[in-house]
Amino acid sequence: MSRALSLALLLTLSAPAFGQTVDGPGAKQLSDNLARYVGQAAIEEGILKVSVDGEVYRIGFDFGALLRKNHSKDPLTFNLAPFALLTKPRSDGTWSLSSDITPDAFLDVEGPYGVRFSVSGSAFGGIYDPGLAVFTSGAGSMAGMKVISRDPKEPMDLSIGGGASTLNASKAAGGGVDLAMTQTIAGFVETAVVAEGGTGPKVPVTMKSPKVSVEMTGKGVRTKAFLDLLGFAIANQDEASLKANQAQLKSLLTSALPLWERLEESYRFEGLSFASSMGNFGLAELSATTGIDGISTNGKIDYRIKAAGLTVPRHLLPSWSAALFPTEVELIFGGVNLDLDSMANKAIEAFDLNKNPPLSDEFGKALVADFMAKSPKIVLRHSTVKNGDIEVAMEGDMTFPGKKPDTMMTVDVAGYERIVETFQTAAKSDQQAAQIFPATLAIKGFAKTLPDGRLEWVINVKADGSIIVNGAMLKPANAVQDNPIIDPSDATVPDNDSGENDNGGAGAKLQP
Repeated sequence: MSRALSLALLLTLSAPAFGQTVDGPGAKQLSDNLARYVGQAAIEEGILKVSVDGEVYRIGFDFGALLRKNHSKDPLTFNLAPFALLTKPRSDGTWSLSSDITPDAFLDVEGPYGVRFSVSGSAFGGIYDPGLAVFTSGAGSMAGMKVISRDPKEPMDLSIGGGASTLNASKAAGGGVDLAMTQTIAGFVETAVVAEGGTGPKVPVTMKSPKVSVEMTGKGVRTKAFLDLLGFAIANQDEASLKANQAQLKSLLTSALPLWERLEESYRFEGLSFASSMGNFGLAELSATTGIDGISTNGKIDYRIKAAGLTVPRHLLPSWSAALFPTEVELIFGGVNLDLDSMANKAIEAFDLNKNPPLSDEFGKALVADFMAKSPKIVLRHSTVKNGDIEVAMEGDMTFPGKKPDTMMTVDVAGYERIVETFQTAAKSDQQAAQIFPATLAIKGFAKTLPDGRLEWVINVKADGSIIVNGAMLKPANAVQDNPIIDPSDATVPDNDSGENDNGGAGAKLQP
């Protein structure tokens, strides 16, 4: 939150450093430049004010004036004195900034959907480069934050202990800027009231983590182009002006492409716990990473989710299932061959704000058809689910020939015999296990045994509806309506020792 507040407020400082002397004319010029990004009305109404404060400029923010301008129907209570950024131009054309961002402040909105937000001891300092429209260095801290939501359906309390953040950026070789941000917070606690099972009585659920860390990196981020678009939006807020200047808008949108070359962001929770009416759940570690290419002809999106040390209340699972319940999970998936560049450029060129809608339905359909013609692909990269000596590894992809999905998946299992033995033993006393046990044997009948003892299934679900497992036709194409699923004893299973029909030894592909 400290990072978000800092960037949202400080990014507006994009005026060039016009000299090292801090004086009245300089304050007026800085105010005029900032008006481009916050609007002249914000200056005139006192929401933002630039003044000389000794050897620095003081950029004051008065939320009271903002709230008076945009009066809410719900009564507001707030203790947020006007706060300020203290800034001074440096000899190299950059600006030094410092500020106590919302120190010991709260905003309370009364009413059935009220919310109380408070931040204490938050501060930020850094060096801002107007030429790059980014902080080349910066650091922030926060003593704590609390959010209380009084939503009648799902009330929520959130509290965070101390936190710290850093920011660094530099000019990118291919245009834009390369940046890196980190943030850590301690004592994350969130309590929400939810309906049990989705429709049952409402019960509290509390999530806790002693440490949460966030990392973000960006390559070739077009920060300057984003500011130009912000300036255009402020200058053309009415519909008539926007329509009259849409040629400029198109030019600015085109200049902003590809937005960035690559953005990556990761979250990591340590010692995560969930307390609910069903019992206590826990994860020693939970992390999620997202990577997104910019607008390009061959872009990709990647997601990685990793969970370790998973624990659940014992009464929720049959006693025999403990040996099979996953304790470690890593899923890596995403999309490739994403031609968003053609879509973006064609849409920018074609839209017309004087028409309703600006882009016709026919154009939208043609755009999607063109995108699909470039063979986008959903990819599951080497992913694993583990419990002790049992490991299930998966990878594959999905394409869309003829607008219908065609899936190729390879699944390897180490310790499959243990899975079979567990269900076989449990079947003697547990009806659910007794129903599953025959399926474990049937599935094994289609498996290929790899040199290291693992079992492998190469599964192809084709666009025509047919299903092939290790070369054996499990289900024919949809044209054959009444063909039942083939029993393993009737299917033609490949010769696992000869190497024929075993897809080139796909098991080796699954090695990390």
